[in-house]
Amino acid sequence: MAAFKDFGIKPAVKKLTGDMVDIDRILNTEITVCDFSIEDSKYKEKYDKCLYMQIEYRSEKRVVFSGSRVLMDMILQVPATNFPFTTTIVKVNKHFEFT
Repeated sequence: MAAFKDFGIKPAVKKLTGDMVDIDRILNTEITVCDFSIEDSKYKEKYDKCLYMQIEYRSEKRVVFSGSRVLMDMILQVPATNFPFTTTIVKVNKHFEFT
C-alpha cells in the first residue's frame, strides 16, 4: 500500500509572514513586494476582495493589506517571474497606485 508522503503532494496554502503594517505607514516609501494573494474581504459591506502583500519594509518581513481595486489590478499584471520587485505605493486623489 502506498504512503501519502510518497505522492509528493504539497498544500496549496500560501502563508504570509510578519507583523501587519498599516498601508499609511508605508506610503511614499520604497518597499519590496515578495508575494501576494487576493482573497474575499472580511468587510463585505465595503469591499468584495482584499489584497494581502508579503513585503520587506526596513529590512523586515511584513504583511500589508488593502481593498484597493487599482492595486489589485496592477499587481495581477506583474508576471510571476518578476517577483520580488521594488516599488513605492502612492496615494493619487483617493486611490493607491504602485510607482
